[in-house]
Amino acid sequence: MSPSPGLCYDPTGARHGIPTFPWRLAPDGYATRRQLRAAGLRPGGQPVAAQVLRPRRGRGPLTAYLYRLDRARPVRPMTPGRRRALAAAMLARRTCPVCRLDAGYVIPHSLGMCVTCADGAPNAT
Repeated sequence: MSPSPGLCYDPTGARHGIPTFPWRLAPDGYATRRQLRAAGLRPGGQPVAAQVLRPRRGRGPLTAYLYRLDRARPVRPMTPGRRRALAAAMLARRTCPVCRLDAGYVIPHSLGMCVTCADGAPNAT
């Protein structure tokens, strides 16, 4: 049974354990991870400060966790070492384990190999 919109309002946290607000009605001073990232911020190790709930029919409510803006920290800058590590990780995700070629896209987990190898066609090298 999905909650009614009235059950999504618990500013003291008595019912849910943390302050809870209806969808799109969170007070100023809180933001989701995506909103923090768009502002160039990160949670910075702080715990979840509140949540917003959106009721759905037949399923549990959608939950978005909120963090305090005054405790958020700036996003760490990308260093050359981190950039190299990210490039190596992305290359590994694009490399087919069967033919050992860079497929140019991330190899699907469902296939475990590039589409060309999965189809059985010989690779054009």
